[in-house]
Amino acid sequence: MSARFRFSTALAVSSMLAIAATLVPAAAQSPQSGDVVKKGEYLARAGDCVACHTAPEGKLFAGGRSMPTPFGTLYTSNITPDAETGIGKWSADDFYRTMHSGRFPDGGLLYPAMPFASYTKVTRDDSDAIFAYLKTIAPVRQTNRPHDLQFPYNNRSLILGWRTLFFNEGEFKPDPKQSDEWNRGAYLVEGLGHCGMCHTPINALGGSRESEAFQGGLIPMQDWYAPSLTSNKEAGLGDWSIEEISDLLQKGISTRGAVYGPMAEVVYNSLQYMTDEDTRAMAVYLKSIAQDEPSPPKPSVRTEEASLLISLGKTVYDKHCASCHGAEGEGKPPHYPPLAGNQSIQMESAVNGIRMVLNGGYPPATAKNPMPHGMPPFAVTLSDDEVAAVASYIRTAWGNRGTPVSAAEANKLRSAPLQ
Repeated sequence: MSARFRFSTALAVSSMLAIAATLVPAAAQSPQSGDVVKKGEYLARAGDCVACHTAPEGKLFAGGRSMPTPFGTLYTSNITPDAETGIGKWSADDFYRTMHSGRFPDGGLLYPAMPFASYTKVTRDDSDAIFAYLKTIAPVRQTNRPHDLQFPYNNRSLILGWRTLFFNEGEFKPDPKQSDEWNRGAYLVEGLGHCGMCHTPINALGGSRESEAFQGGLIPMQDWYAPSLTSNKEAGLGDWSIEEISDLLQKGISTRGAVYGPMAEVVYNSLQYMTDEDTRAMAVYLKSIAQDEPSPPKPSVRTEEASLLISLGKTVYDKHCASCHGAEGEGKPPHYPPLAGNQSIQMESAVNGIRMVLNGGYPPATAKNPMPHGMPPFAVTLSDDEVAAVASYIRTAWGNRGTPVSAAEANKLRSAPLQ
């Protein structure tokens, strides 16, 4: 299953297409079991299992993908039905216990990079369907690689303390005051989608609290900022239409913006395969949790320096950016996002905006947007002062309410990992 520490590079298309190719022949399944397997495949995609359990150039779900964390490097496990190195000897009960309780069949504790704190909300029926699907894929004999964790984090018994602080076991309970559509969206966002793993701030112990759910935070080891889904100043979607939110989730682009970085991988691997009904349900739920705007952030750059940066920034913008994004930041949606009024530009953290100027990027190629338009990198073309200047200009021009950024911030992100 997917985890907190995502990578921003999308997996190869061939890995995704291999899912369909590895199912057992239809003749070997009863109609009922075939329906369950099909449901399980869909739910495995909703859970984005492939993102972590398939290594680059690796076999489907054979694990072995490295996941750098502040505590050392974890390596994902083999979840193919190989009897010796995978989950071939597991029962449906074993699989549910792992998903629901964060424990191996022998009672051993899983590291919380596997998002069992979210997957605990998955129903038993859905867990059984995912397990039925995994049992049909090609078994791969590949021994799990030992984790490389620093002392004392290599002592699994410490996870007991983490669980006490941050793990609340229990299936999702529908809210009777809400519609069926809202509850379906909440189930997908809070459970299989495990959106809170990135969009909830993580503390020094690698945990997050329900009271801070979806309030945003920097993704450790990746230098990408997962914006708050509750604040309308960041990625809160209170003033977006349901269609705009659904488009962003399923296509990777909408008239209001586009996804890049780790979120582009989520859309590529997972959300583009969701049904229109499910992406709409997620949109209904996400729109409902948006709250009032917080107090404006305080500038981190001195007024004099900020004025010089913004003046230079307009020159850089007019030369390199206006041809696509418009002289007034109006963009050419959906392929060239508007920058005026764009919430992702105005967030308290300027990390994502600076990284886009430095590294460029593409939204994911999806079934409903197969040939996305991209943005070129300017890391070689622009100096740190110019990167900071254009980022500051974009964050403050056209009525945008962001704050200026410094050349030091731009320089620091030049060394951010690209994968």
